[in-house]
Amino acid sequence: MTNKKLKKEFLLDDDIRKYHFVSQAEITVPGMDDVEEQKVTDNAFDIMGFEPNEKNDLYKICAAIMHMGEMKFKQKPREEQAEVDDMIAATNAAKLFEVDVEQFVAALLKPRIKVGTEWVSRGQNVQQVDWAVGALAKAIYARMFAWLISRCNKTLASNPEDSAHWIGVLDIAGFEIFDSNSFEQLWINFVNEKLQQFFNHHMFILEQEEYQREGIQWDFIDFGLDLQACIDLIEKPLGIVSMLDEECIVPKATDSTYVDKLNNQHLGKHTNFQKPKPPKGKQGQAHFAIVHYAGTVRYNADSWLDKNKDPLNDSGNYFLLLNQQK
Repeated sequence: MTNKKLKKEFLLDDDIRKYHFVSQAEITVPGMDDVEEQKVTDNAFDIMGFEPNEKNDLYKICAAIMHMGEMKFKQKPREEQAEVDDMIAATNAAKLFEVDVEQFVAALLKPRIKVGTEWVSRGQNVQQVDWAVGALAKAIYARMFAWLISRCNKTLASNPEDSAHWIGVLDIAGFEIFDSNSFEQLWINFVNEKLQQFFNHHMFILEQEEYQREGIQWDFIDFGLDLQACIDLIEKPLGIVSMLDEECIVPKATDSTYVDKLNNQHLGKHTNFQKPKPPKGKQGQAHFAIVHYAGTVRYNADSWLDKNKDPLNDSGNYFLLLNQQK
């Protein structure tokens, strides 16, 4: 099926910028043709033995998630309750998920909570519903991705015993330094930092220690590639992640208060945490910079608190169960 037919079937517009979930960071990469990449991906599904309906379901779920990102809500007058501002995106998402749109919307607007031994519906304001939409979208995508890995493993295993004897080759996402870098780039770069540290430690430290234990004539060489300081800045207590988690539970906290606390804690005190340089060319605004092994990355902290919250409620889980049974 061509891209044009896919977009028509899944109710998608040609302009990717109209879909918030997939256009918050860089939407083009120099030297990469999205149309050709989609063809390569589709062909890879065929090589891996995916059935046409399996491929179609994967595309359909991705499209439905994109529509979820366009759901808009407004506050009811004089009530702490949100309502749908426009049903178009919700209707499109529900149609692709093959669920009733009214049940779908109700699960987001009035989630079920357990009070004692009974279940009751709880009203939510616009901000809470927006969080619920994001959490549900991430949960659906995560389950789809887990299924995709399982399906590929099933094809690659010629018999059940093969799973006990295997060699894994990990192809990780490359280090990302874009004009605008956000929450997603932090995690990708953090994983790269830890993997590089793991490699350095095993190849340059443990290997030399093994030479010494075996009595090999060897002068210990310090390659100067210890990345632990940067890793600690991100993951240790009072680091970037722990401070973000803490700020997410502070009443009336904002992205701005989070950045202020980061600066107070680390700016001028940690060599890997710096004030970002002014933007050049197409570079976007940045609130802080981290000195990674691959280069200094300017990060924009807008929406980090929202992205870090994951309030998947019981109604969301119930919706997933209904969808799974179809």
